[in-house]
This record gives sequence, C-alpha cells and structure tokens, in this order.
Amino acid sequence: MVAGAFPLAKLLTLGARQLSRPLAARIKAGARASPFFRAYICLPPAQLYHWVEMRAKMRLMGFRGAAVKPLNEEAAAELGAELLGEAIVFGVGGLCLYLEYARQTGQARRREEEQAAALREVGERLERLREELDAMAARLPPGHAPGHAPGNAPAASSPATGGGHAPGAEGGGAGHAPAGPGH
Repeated sequence: MVAGAFPLAKLLTLGARQLSRPLAARIKAGARASPFFRAYICLPPAQLYHWVEMRAKMRLMGFRGAAVKPLNEEAAAELGAELLGEAIVFGVGGLCLYLEYARQTGQARRREEEQAAALREVGERLERLREELDAMAARLPPGHAPGHAPGNAPAASSPATGGGHAPGAEGGGAGHAPAGPGH
C-alpha cells in the first residue's frame, strides 16, 4: 500500500520545516521593529558573528592583532534578524530529525521486544513438548524406545529378545511382517 511507503510522520516533518520559513520571516520582521528585541536579541549575536568572521578573514590574509570595527546598528540589526531566522529554521529541522530518530528507535525497540517475546514463547512451547515427550516415554513399556510404534522394535535388537519379529525368523528376518493378530 502507498501509505506504508510514505509515512505520515515524514509528511508532517516536511510540513513543519516548510512552515518554519514563514514563521522565521515573521519573527525577523518583528525583531527589526521592536527596540527591545533589536537591542538584546538581534544585536549581540550579530556583532559577535561579525567579529568572528572578520578576525578569521584577517588572519587568513595575514593581519594579526588588527582591531575589528563593530557594525553600525542598522546593519547589525539586519544581520541579527537573519541569524535569528536561520537559527529558527535550523532548530525546527534539528527537532524534526530528533523526533524522527526517536520514532525509529521506538519502532526498532518494539520490534525487538516482539521478537524476543515470540522467541520466549517458542522456547516455552518447546519445553512443554519435551515434557510431554518425556511423560509419554515414561508410560511406554520397558524395552521400547521413544519414536517407535509399539510392536516395531528398532532394527538393532537381537532375535533372542523377541524383537517383534515373527517366530522362526531368527537369522535374517529382514523383510518379514511383524507378528500380530491375524497371522
């Protein structure tokens, strides 16, 4: 069936990731407009990102110890809002990955538990059958091996013990029918 090939959880994950993009855009717009959000949420990460990026670029170009000028407030607010939006999309994606991983491990654990229960059940059934076989073997008359029908002795028995062969068949009684009623 097609539903099994395309699980609902994967569809919901994809939907959540797609919905996180407009949500991030809306939060970015709010971050640009709100002075509190702008000053305490957007600006510090943006300035830190700018500082790390510029230090890495200067080191690659061979400038050591040069001071990095901070971004102006407008550019920092824009960069901070972009960073915030990307963090939201990344966070939603990471959450979706985690939830999918947890779902898969839960399914695997349930499958292993079911297999272990089935194996235990088969083992218990085998033990009951062994007990029944031992009880049946104990009810057999002496000289009869388990697994042989009464009157059919194993081929290794000697003719002197009766062995279930017809009388007078000592010395090569192979192929003779067992003695029974009507013979």
